[in-house]
Amino acid sequence: MSGSSAPDTITLPWASDFHCHLRQGAMMETVTPMVEQGGVRTVLAMPNLTPPLTTAQMAVDYGKQLQALAPGVHFILTLYLSPELAPDEIKRAAAAGITAVKMYPSGVTTNSDWGVVDLKAYYSTFAAMQEANMVLCLHGECPSDADKGICILNAEERFLDTLRELHAAFPRLRIVLEHATTRAAVECVKSLGDTVGCTITAHHLFLTVDDWAGQPHHFCKPVAKFPSDRAALREIVASGHPRFFLGSDSAPHPRRAKQGEKPAAGVFTTPVLIPLVATLFEKLGCLAQLEGFVPTHGRNFYQLPLPAPGDATITLTRTAALKVPESYDVAGAPADTSGQRETVVPFMAGRELAWSVTGL
Repeated sequence: MSGSSAPDTITLPWASDFHCHLRQGAMMETVTPMVEQGGVRTVLAMPNLTPPLTTAQMAVDYGKQLQALAPGVHFILTLYLSPELAPDEIKRAAAAGITAVKMYPSGVTTNSDWGVVDLKAYYSTFAAMQEANMVLCLHGECPSDADKGICILNAEERFLDTLRELHAAFPRLRIVLEHATTRAAVECVKSLGDTVGCTITAHHLFLTVDDWAGQPHHFCKPVAKFPSDRAALREIVASGHPRFFLGSDSAPHPRRAKQGEKPAAGVFTTPVLIPLVATLFEKLGCLAQLEGFVPTHGRNFYQLPLPAPGDATITLTRTAALKVPESYDVAGAPADTSGQRETVVPFMAGRELAWSVTGL
């Protein structure tokens, strides 16, 4: 990063987003071209489509669709952990250049109905992943169960013993605890070895439980927790810890799905992602850690080449403050019976951010 302690411009390598939902159909066609607009050129694309991406060929075909929509972006492909994902399929996936497998506990979030009930049933798959040097990405929550005292506010913390067990069983398997929301999760990841990393979203650095209760466009899974938990997330990114890095979990849903009787879980940040992070990092007084958080730490963990001198960069500018649009039209989606176009509402809609991407 260039500039003084309080710069008006920041020049960075293109950012990497190690957790992003790009959907399918009209929503995919709308949001995928927005990746570069948000300052990102490397994206780990999530596999929880309908049907989920459970074979190497399905993931490769999806990658081709994404690449056609955003030719300048490097899409890292993932598979959805399911009974179909046997060790032989892991070998085919590794040979096809697929990098990671995503684990969703059954029923905890969008399109997780095909998810995992018992992780030990997949130990042979994890062993094959470890040998193939693939990454296991964990949606780290236990399903809610009132009889066991588990709800959305403690579901992540209750999952952490499972993370410890997986790491002990497969110490060479690279594991990412995705979208951490609690101090307990931060401390757990810090306590484990170098093969365990953690993504943090932009929106969880801003939100607490008060911000999503009654506000459906701030509702996601895992939910934002207590002020002390948000403080822990802010402290770890400000510290520059090398195993914590950006994974936006940007998850677009149509406005009608977010504002319905049962709001869909997901916060949409893709088109303003790096301005969001820069705005928060400046508030925290840690702009010097921005470059590590958005391109460097994650690329190191995923064993991707680091940006080299002469590679393309982005410029963030303070004087060109960014007003976040109220909504984006979903291109090609049919209008409803009243003639209203389908839209998707971004995080901080209508608000002004201190930084914008002005040079690409």
